[in-house]
Amino acid sequence: MRQGGASERRREGVGMTAAVVAGLIAGYGVAIPIGAIAPLLMSLTARTSLRVGAAAALGVAAADGVYALVAVLGGASLSRWIQPVAVPLRWIAVVILLYLAVRIALSALRKPGEVGLNVSTPLRAFGALLGLTLLNPTTILYFGALVLGWQASGGFNGAMGAVWIAAVFVASASWQLLIAGGGALLGKTLNTPKGRLWTALISSLMIGGLALAIVM
Repeated sequence: MRQGGASERRREGVGMTAAVVAGLIAGYGVAIPIGAIAPLLMSLTARTSLRVGAAAALGVAAADGVYALVAVLGGASLSRWIQPVAVPLRWIAVVILLYLAVRIALSALRKPGEVGLNVSTPLRAFGALLGLTLLNPTTILYFGALVLGWQASGGFNGAMGAVWIAAVFVASASWQLLIAGGGALLGKTLNTPKGRLWTALISSLMIGGLALAIVM
């Protein structure tokens, strides 16, 4: 009995470790590729403060955590209900990204010292980036595929799922905070009216280009 109990605990420990590693890999896998969020987050931090940028970064990570949770709870039903709304969500994301690009550029040209978006507080920054990140249907399909593969291996249970979701959030948060930190350093280097103007215009062009890339 003792040997059986010890063996069971070892298997559980190995399973939890595997869940942590898998969650970290999944979180970094979805966070590291440069998309529309990274330049927006860096520009926002450069033009406001590290506190605001960190809140925005946690908003992005929270969205990844929400999608990871939905993937664990949804299982095989994910593809059936996300596929019909994937195209509308993609177009909504394109419209919002183009709106952000135009508004940032116009605000920078009119008043270079201002942010260009009403996200000058940590709470607003968190909510804005959370909502924008949730508009990406690819994220939930990505997590859904990983979860389905894990379930098929037979080594998946509720506790491991919870650990995996937490690891996804930690990985995403650490990467997004790193990007926000880069934006804070950029802000210190370019903390002049002309510097803020150019960072805003470059960010606007990048966001607009990425929106058009989604269309193409």
